Amino acid sequence: MTRCGLTASTERVAEFISAFQLLRPLGAADVDVGIIIITMSSSHIKDVADGELKRVFVTQKSITNHSAEPSPSPSPSSSTAPALVLSNSGKRMDQTGKKKYVKQVTGRHNDTELHLAAQRGDLAAVKQILDDINCQMVGNSSGADFDLEVAEIRASVVNEVNELGETALYTAAEKGYIDVVKELLKYSNKETLAKKNRSMFDPLHIAACQGHHAIVQVLLDHDPGLSKTIGPSHATPLITAASRGHIAVVNELLSKDCSLLEISRSNGKNALHLAARQGHVEIIKALLDKDAQLARRTDKKGQTALHMAVKGVNREVVKLLLDADAAIVMLPDKFGNTALHVATRKKRAEIVNELLRLPDTNVNALNRDHKTSLDIAENLPLSEESSDIKECLCRYGAVRANELNQPRDELRKTVTQIKNDVHIQLEQTKRTNKNVHGIAKELRKLHREGINNATNSVTVVAVLFATVAFAAIFTVPGGDLNSGSAVAVGSVSFKIFFIFNAVALFTSLAVVVVQITLVRGETKAERRVVEVINKLMWLASVCTSVAFMASAYIVVGRSHEWAAILITVVGGVIMGGVLGTMTYYVVRSKRIRSMRKREKMHARSVSNSWHQSEFSNSDIDRIYAL
Repeated sequence: MTRCGLTASTERVAEFISAFQLLRPLGAADVDVGIIIITMSSSHIKDVADGELKRVFVTQKSITNHSAEPSPSPSPSSSTAPALVLSNSGKRMDQTGKKKYVKQVTGRHNDTELHLAAQRGDLAAVKQILDDINCQMVGNSSGADFDLEVAEIRASVVNEVNELGETALYTAAEKGYIDVVKELLKYSNKETLAKKNRSMFDPLHIAACQGHHAIVQVLLDHDPGLSKTIGPSHATPLITAASRGHIAVVNELLSKDCSLLEISRSNGKNALHLAARQGHVEIIKALLDKDAQLARRTDKKGQTALHMAVKGVNREVVKLLLDADAAIVMLPDKFGNTALHVATRKKRAEIVNELLRLPDTNVNALNRDHKTSLDIAENLPLSEESSDIKECLCRYGAVRANELNQPRDELRKTVTQIKNDVHIQLEQTKRTNKNVHGIAKELRKLHREGINNATNSVTVVAVLFATVAFAAIFTVPGGDLNSGSAVAVGSVSFKIFFIFNAVALFTSLAVVVVQITLVRGETKAERRVVEVINKLMWLASVCTSVAFMASAYIVVGRSHEWAAILITVVGGVIMGGVLGTMTYYVVRSKRIRSMRKREKMHARSVSNSWHQSEFSNSDIDRIYAL
């Protein structure tokens, strides 16, 4: 029995094998050819002369052993189901249809056989590799399960990547083999189409970069959403194709989705910026035909496509951009440089002359360094281009910056100084407002603490009043009879004492109840409660004083009535003076607050001053014992 392992597929190698098999009659019964490994040269694989026969093992079986013990016949499975390595990860099918893993390294970048076939553009080899999967599927699977498993393995093979992260589809798209791409697309999924290599390129992006229009068209027809895939530096396929000058690819992408014009790279440059910098006239025409306003778009440096165009040498590109929008000639970048400044610095004499022909061009425009184009030209190294530029600038009236005497420049300086002063004042106002906020917060804290202390004090006094008034009813002035009734119960003084003492008791108890049930935290509510309980405490104080004066008449009797009168006068003067003074200040405080409130409402309607609004909403007011 003869077993041959063949790793090349050229006609000359096939002829070699045929010639080798002619040797079988010489010792067909005694010679067992074991393994033949043929390694072909990578540069001329089609010529067997460039190959090298590495190793030939011929196993000679002895006639005695052959006759003594007949060799068993090979099993059908071993003869009909050779193993085929499908990927560099080693996926293959054995005789039972189970997946095994055998490591295989092929090519310089660990490419699979499918990668190598795609690199050569060998459509027949690609089809053979994918079709051979059916031959490897041997087992119990059949019908829909068989087809599903075959499709899964094919997708895995097509989706396999080499060390560079490239799929076979990526390789075919990069090389421009449209037939191979179409064949691989039959077995590709979204993961295969969107997979990026180490350089962040996917199949569509690399095809657009290489200018393979047919492949771009096929990929977009397969999945139009691929047009918005992002490559290196956030570049789209449109940006890449525009920078390389592939007009057919650009037109194809724009026909699928014009919104690609709105997408820019990470530095803010769009397709028009890059095409203008490289001088691709046809690309610029195609882009401006889709959106003429694209000429005004700026990158992160504030540069338009005209700024990029004047850095190059293509005068036609500058004309196209100016024809689309002549006003962009005066648009400065974030450094204040117009296109004339940039063209002068780059020593583009023809472009400078083209820019100066426009009536919108300000030949003496100043950049942020306070330099005109003539100042920049005079700082250039001496050359024919710099001399031509200076001559052209002077012909159109260019002067140096220190020779300018324009009120506009002085006004600009004044405005700049005012802006700086206003900025400083705003910063100071901001710090002041921050300090005011802190002070107001501290005052609110002190105010709340004062209210709490006041309510606590009132509670203590109310309890004291209630205690005194409650005890007084049991220790009635004037003594008592054995029956327990007061001696002076029938007098007017006793009745006055009894009534006012009761009012003082119940008023004090009401204050205590309010204080116990009061929920703290609301400043305005607490202030109103303090006003109410203070009025109740005033009432309790007055009633207690009247009760004391009435009891004085009962205790001293008629013989010493002058003492009771003296107590009444002294107590009345003290209580009347205190109550009168407090009432005056209360009324005055309310009137002042009312006037202040009206003034602030008027000021708020005239001016929207922030600090006035904040202060008017403050809850911090002086509180008198109401």
